[in-house]
Amino acid sequence: MMVEKRMPPVVGLYETHLTVADLTRSIAFYCDVVGLELARIFAERRIAFFWVDDRRTGMLGLWETGGGPLRMRLHIAFSMTREGVLASHAALAAQGVEPLNFAGQRAAEPEVIGWMPALSQFFADPDGHSIEFIAILDDDPNPEFGVRPYSEWLARQRPSAPG
Repeated sequence: MMVEKRMPPVVGLYETHLTVADLTRSIAFYCDVVGLELARIFAERRIAFFWVDDRRTGMLGLWETGGGPLRMRLHIAFSMTREGVLASHAALAAQGVEPLNFAGQRAAEPEVIGWMPALSQFFADPDGHSIEFIAILDDDPNPEFGVRPYSEWLARQRPSAPG
């Protein structure tokens, strides 16, 4: 009998973890702002887990490390629908969270990453981690587009009016 030597294909990313300075503050942020369902808190270990969509889809773990000088800032992206990403800009602002662009600056609207293409809305959590809501678009990729506002992506696709 022959043993297959190639690894079976990876079909998704189930779990990721972030370090946080204040677990209670971060639990509130990920429940109230991001909208994740709290799965379990292990108070003795200073860890909280959240379901991402549901328990079969994904999980986020938060690990309290305190406010020490060596803090790492990481990035995670949550999948959403196109409509969800578009609505997230106003929803974040209504929660007092500043919507950001790819470069980490204040954003007037979500952006499109042309090479994918994907619609993205960035923001920061209380520990400065880069959080992104992302929707892969059905459009053809356009690497030359770069990363620019969604309104420019839409304008690029409209035929020019006869002049």
